[in-house]
Amino acid sequence: MKIPQNDLKAGYLAHKDRIDAAVMRVLNSGWYILGQETAAFEKEFATFLGANHAVGVASGTDALVIAMMACGVGTGDAVVTVSHTAVATVAAVELAGAVPVLADIDPESFTLNPESLETTIREYLSLPGASRPTLKAVIVVHLYGQPADLPAIQRIANHYGLILIEDCAQSHGATHSGRMTGTWGRVSAFSFYPTKNLGAIGDGGAVVTNDSVVAERALLLREYGWQRRYVSQIAGMNSRLDELQSAILRVKLPHLAAETERRRAIARCYNEQLASSTVQRPCLATDLQHVFHQYVIRTQARDTLRTFLKEHEIGTLVHYPMPIHLQPAYAGRVWVGAGGLPHTERAACEVLSLPIYPQLSDSSVEDIAVHISEWSDTGG
Repeated sequence: MKIPQNDLKAGYLAHKDRIDAAVMRVLNSGWYILGQETAAFEKEFATFLGANHAVGVASGTDALVIAMMACGVGTGDAVVTVSHTAVATVAAVELAGAVPVLADIDPESFTLNPESLETTIREYLSLPGASRPTLKAVIVVHLYGQPADLPAIQRIANHYGLILIEDCAQSHGATHSGRMTGTWGRVSAFSFYPTKNLGAIGDGGAVVTNDSVVAERALLLREYGWQRRYVSQIAGMNSRLDELQSAILRVKLPHLAAETERRRAIARCYNEQLASSTVQRPCLATDLQHVFHQYVIRTQARDTLRTFLKEHEIGTLVHYPMPIHLQPAYAGRVWVGAGGLPHTERAACEVLSLPIYPQLSDSSVEDIAVHISEWSDTGG
């Protein structure tokens, strides 16, 4: 593609000298797992978020699993979340031993709809108690870099005595009411997969919390439940953020704010130039700060537009093409309320992620917008 949807190499080259030096520092240290680099990154990332604790783990999926387990969510429990998300969100619920209960999204923000959340909770709790797992938690996903309606969701979770867990895999640095995502719930999970706004060059994740008890359990869970080596206090797992990834993330973290501003500038350019087109642009509330992990438009002619852009060597992606509750691995097995998930199912047919990454040039953004407007003007 002349203009790829993402360009990971450009992200590396932007920090090449510092990343190369950090990698060599780790290689020369002779210490590659849970050393000084990881400890330093955990402190720096927690400080960036305004949180008390960050625990580095091997992936964003593991971060969700450990976050749930650290809060006591497991076998015999149920967790409410959404179906319009990366499959990792729902997979993590099952990996923790719990049962997924799926609510619908808001059709404009694509995040968990508070009204659907409350309806889903009430309907689930009306089921015979002996036939259902105990509803224990809510996982709110800040999809595409946009914070969900955290004040409303937090009120609902508190009302029903549910643990609020944030899936922040796509929302590094996003805020709602001036407060960072990842600091609203009892615990949150971040991913450092290479495509993320703060991405490693490999897998990585972090569990973030202000609760010292949850943080201590997360530390135990990530390494076999060890308080001292080879002696497990609790049953844990092997999920450690390695020193190479930690060192690379330490290089990139100080640049995250500037790169986020570049993403926002690209989004503003798209917004302005697509204003007269037929595609629906992101809808932004005034009390939150979107970090544009993805710039997502929607149109009923999504596949036609995607083909048109591909013909002009412009890459796009669909996040996500099939709701989790309709995928073969989960269809008929996860719990969905009687009203179904209509907004989720419609979004999956209409959303399209345009190119967005900090190194994307203004001319490329304009070229993309011109082609979309051209397509729109011809009745696409």
